Amino acid sequence: MNWVKIIHLLCVMGWMTSIFAVPRALIYWKREYARLGEFGPLGDLTVRLYRFSAGLGVIALITGLWLAATWGFPAWVWLKLSLVLALAAHYGWTGRMVLRARRGVFTESERFLRIFNEVSVLAVIAILWVVVVKPF
Repeated sequence: MNWVKIIHLLCVMGWMTSIFAVPRALIYWKREYARLGEFGPLGDLTVRLYRFSAGLGVIALITGLWLAATWGFPAWVWLKLSLVLALAAHYGWTGRMVLRARRGVFTESERFLRIFNEVSVLAVIAILWVVVVKPF
């Protein structure tokens, strides 16, 4: 079971890297696109990071469900799973922004992207609190 936990934590860390980095990268990609007028190297890096981390997110979810099943799905796990699904929705929204950016459409302001990025931090703090405290 320890290997499942290790794989889960490694994949969560990789997925979190993208969740924190891609909205920030969109800010710089937007600036690069305005300067170059075309899809540049930062855009390619952002797309690759997003795609790679999607697989890590799936593995994290599968191993997390495996661990939860082993523990008998205690109540705190359902709360964690709800928060993770909200974070996955945030990740999906980020993906929509990445797809639009590939077409050269940047509708969100830098301020929005910065706030959007911080929302994910709050979600992760909530998830960590649930995992550590196990409130019920």
